[in-house]
Amino acid sequence: MAVRDEDRLLDLEVQLVPMRRRHLRSVMRIEVQVYPRPWSLSLFMSELALRSTRVYYVARVEGVVVGYAGLMMTVDDGHVTTIAVDPAWHRHKVATRLLLALARQAIARGATSLTLEVRVGNKAAQELYRKFGFRPCGIRKNYYVETNEDALVMWADDVDSDEYAERLDRIESSVPGRTLIEEPRAW
Repeated sequence: MAVRDEDRLLDLEVQLVPMRRRHLRSVMRIEVQVYPRPWSLSLFMSELALRSTRVYYVARVEGVVVGYAGLMMTVDDGHVTTIAVDPAWHRHKVATRLLLALARQAIARGATSLTLEVRVGNKAAQELYRKFGFRPCGIRKNYYVETNEDALVMWADDVDSDEYAERLDRIESSVPGRTLIEEPRAW
């Protein structure tokens, strides 16, 4: 008897751990699969060195890195710098788990709003961000120079409110399986 996708999702355990140098080979493997102009290894290393203003997680399943995401803090805004999932792991709620962790870290660090840029043509990502309360508020022309594609700028406001906490709780309760989170060390 074949195992259905829904059953596999219910049994799925995803670990979110702070990104470390030892994860970068796996991160780069995903990076080159999903982005036409991937970040360099040195860029990731410089981001990881900025612990007071950055948070990066990797998502692991049975020890294998299947996704990652990053956050940059500026005063009271959290800026999602990157989020990517191995194409083999799409539709397993890995990005949802990562974005939940980033949003909660941003709030814990004093964010009142979250922002990000997303390709105008990436409707699936935009749908995910809307679930998190992000709304479109501008366009950055030719932001993605490698494809001459515009970026849609999206913001989520009042993320420090009780209503937003309830939104995150609802999203988390809709994610099947288990998510184990190792929090980053104190900033």
